[in-house]
Amino acid sequence: MIREICAKAYAKVNFGLNVLPERGDGFHNLESIFQTIDLYDELIVKVTEVPGISVECASMKLPEKNTLTSAYQAFCEIAGCPVSGVNVNLVKGIPSGGGLGGGSSDAAALVRVLEKLCSVKLSFEQLQYVASKTGSDVFFFMHCDEDGTGCALVSGRGEVVKKIKPRKDLFLLLIFPDVKSSTKEAYALIDEAFAKGIKVKCPLFDQLELIYNHPVEQWTFINTFTPIIMNRYPAVYNAIGDLKKAGCSYAEMSGSGSTVFGVFTLRQQAECVSNLLAAAWNCKLVRVM
Repeated sequence: MIREICAKAYAKVNFGLNVLPERGDGFHNLESIFQTIDLYDELIVKVTEVPGISVECASMKLPEKNTLTSAYQAFCEIAGCPVSGVNVNLVKGIPSGGGLGGGSSDAAALVRVLEKLCSVKLSFEQLQYVASKTGSDVFFFMHCDEDGTGCALVSGRGEVVKKIKPRKDLFLLLIFPDVKSSTKEAYALIDEAFAKGIKVKCPLFDQLELIYNHPVEQWTFINTFTPIIMNRYPAVYNAIGDLKKAGCSYAEMSGSGSTVFGVFTLRQQAECVSNLLAAAWNCKLVRVM
């Protein structure tokens, strides 16, 4: 029996993110393209004799209930868990709270590991159940390829995932402004804007894949969160502005923020802009996967 598995949990970015008014159940419908990038957390999962799950993370303090514990509990509910327990050592490479889906990706990576440890393969419905108990972004990561990478049209609260052919020619320069904007705060600001009648016009959902396959300089993707977060946190506005001034064809915020990214089709150009902005910003060059 396998006793230890190491797994990578890749980050994602949103190309366009249309957030719709709150539903009756407290969730919001959204429309977006999600794609993974080669920035990742690493999970070292060991079988233990102690029942349940324990999680260690040297770089940050995790709450007692987190995406890993939630995913583990949901997995055990529907699949059982022949192993006595697991210990997860989480090595963070994805900034926390940056709109890059780190916690959600960690949860999906753990489920893939548990499947191997327990010699089971969850059905589509079972994966959906685990995601519903863990977090809205988890749906996308659950349906990525076996290696944890993928690209998809995402709608509903996040549970409607339609895989599309991923572009492999894009390089992203990530900027991490020194801003802590929680998902809860971002959605509260969105609801406040909706209550005032303020809406951001986004492309239609059935146009997103077409726009995605256009040359980057023709992209018209919009993130509903961006103007609201920029208004609250000028650093996000400045980061997007600096990317555009440096010659980036398209710059936006990912998810509910605060990570900002610029899109390039030439690595050399992306590297030049990275060198130009490195003195002012915490930057990282990544590639889509």
